[in-house]
Amino acid sequence: MSNYSLSSLIWKRFRKNKLAMAGGIIVSILVVVAVFAPVFSPYDPGDIDRTHILVPPDIHHPFGTDDLGRDVLSRMIWGSRISLAVGFVAVGIATVIGLFFGALAGYYGGWSERIIMRFIDIMLTIPTFFLILAVIAFIEPSIWNIMIVIGLTSWMGVARLVRAEFLSLKEREYVLAARALGASDFRIIFRHIMINSMAPVLVSAVLGIAGAVLVESALSFLGIGVQPPTPSWGNILTLGKDNIEIAWWLSVFPGLAILITVLGYNLLGEGVRDSIDPRLWDTVRK
Repeated sequence: MSNYSLSSLIWKRFRKNKLAMAGGIIVSILVVVAVFAPVFSPYDPGDIDRTHILVPPDIHHPFGTDDLGRDVLSRMIWGSRISLAVGFVAVGIATVIGLFFGALAGYYGGWSERIIMRFIDIMLTIPTFFLILAVIAFIEPSIWNIMIVIGLTSWMGVARLVRAEFLSLKEREYVLAARALGASDFRIIFRHIMINSMAPVLVSAVLGIAGAVLVESALSFLGIGVQPPTPSWGNILTLGKDNIEIAWWLSVFPGLAILITVLGYNLLGEGVRDSIDPRLWDTVRK
């Protein structure tokens, strides 16, 4: 038993999960493509070629061209940056807010917990997507505004997770010992409790990235997300909707990209959740 460290147990469990590994590979490929978009992109995503309008996939344009003669593959490669940025920034904002309010409610309890949890209950009764639509309708639909709005409307689940973890962990022996030694609330929260409550938050963050990518694509598809000429999988899909009868590739390829990306993050999140579950560690050792 001593031959296994916590990290090696988690990695061994994760590695044995083929679906989780597949999700990790998909996410890794997406990150590499997004980071090195100038290298992988065969054309400039904004180059207009009126002699090659709505050309079907061929050797020169593997994913075809759009109604302005722009290479769809190049635009999708650059659009992956939008998906990556929205996912990480929006989930980062939601996680920070959720950690703050969840820790406050779980550690102190009392009136602060009641106020925070009732506010979360109210927020959860409002359909998130329609709330985002309402907010975007009153502000400029830019990529930064979208990331901030998604983050500000997606923190409730994280807060509930963190609150539950704090309610359990604040009564553990090591927390009681730290309090008896005179440790401040700040030190107990951040050095003793929060670091041990991050496992479910990590899983929630990975799954949340998939949701953020889907929301951004839907907003761009409706025309209130990332605005042209900036490439986004959602606004490429909008062109596909307008030309569905003569340019099938404008709908199929970005749709598959969104499907595979969301599937990859979900498989990765499920794999991480299974790997960090201590109830499965004895199975791994065997």
